[in-house]
Amino acid sequence: MSEPHVTLDPTGLDPVQQKLRGPLEDQLTSALQAATERIRASYAGEPVEEVCRRLLDETRAGLHPDIAAGFNPDMEEFCRVAVAIVRGEVC
Repeated sequence: MSEPHVTLDPTGLDPVQQKLRGPLEDQLTSALQAATERIRASYAGEPVEEVCRRLLDETRAGLHPDIAAGFNPDMEEFCRVAVAIVRGEVC
């Protein structure tokens, strides 16, 4: 699996969010990648569901509170990252 990346759906963004889409995607991606690395490094056999929850919690913790409050990722995609962590597919 390549490094996780956040892509925002432009149809769900207001005009201000559309203008800030690139930097916002960069910040979200950076927080997700940092969370992925921390969880991968400390993974000790937890089930996928717990890894997925930790991934979301740690990603939000790496964001500004206002951004974290509005961050509602596609949980199917987040769980795919969690499965990759569990399988050791994330470097």
